[in-house]
Amino acid sequence: MARGKLSRFAANAERHNVIEPGKPIIDVIKGNWHKDYFNNDNEITLELACGRGEYTIGLSQLFPAKNFIGIDLKGDRIWKGSGIALEEGIENVGFLRVHILELQKYFEPGEVANIWITFPDPRPKDRDEKRRITHARYLDIYKSILKPDGNIFFKTDNTGLFEYTLEVLKERNDIKDLVYTFDLYHSELKDECYDIRTRYEKKFSAEGHDIKYMRFKFI
Repeated sequence: MARGKLSRFAANAERHNVIEPGKPIIDVIKGNWHKDYFNNDNEITLELACGRGEYTIGLSQLFPAKNFIGIDLKGDRIWKGSGIALEEGIENVGFLRVHILELQKYFEPGEVANIWITFPDPRPKDRDEKRRITHARYLDIYKSILKPDGNIFFKTDNTGLFEYTLEVLKERNDIKDLVYTFDLYHSELKDECYDIRTRYEKKFSAEGHDIKYMRFKFI
């Protein structure tokens, strides 16, 4: 393993804003995020497959009266966002290093107000369909931890994944208030994204890809 990764893992182990296997808090955090981590009753928003946590950090700075958690399995990725939060004294943010399929182990039903999914791996091969984080089995998990009327926000440059997600949603009977665009920055929906742009979004936009966006709720 590269020395850089080892040093980042070591840093994460010492950071209070990284919750990961091996730390005692991870075994008791379910249902206790407000009491045991944030020390407030403000609503919680998740960023799934957060990578470096650009949305987690950006939203936490825009909305200091709300709480934000970036979730990713890759510790060397969340090291970046957690470091920025510490350097800038951002207290309404945390990072959880677990697999998204395990979310129900760490959140009670209704504990989450909103979920952002920003530029996930599109998993284009048919054999990887169940690994797409907008697959039905993932959506069922999100529904189980969201508050009633909680929003799912989804951004991607990948047309195939976006169209796939629309088909998944249209096959369900528990989706409401679905709005979407295939060209976010020429859409009236652009203000909903607060002009927060991830590293991947900047890269893909520069290459000429339109950014796709949707928002929906579960019934």
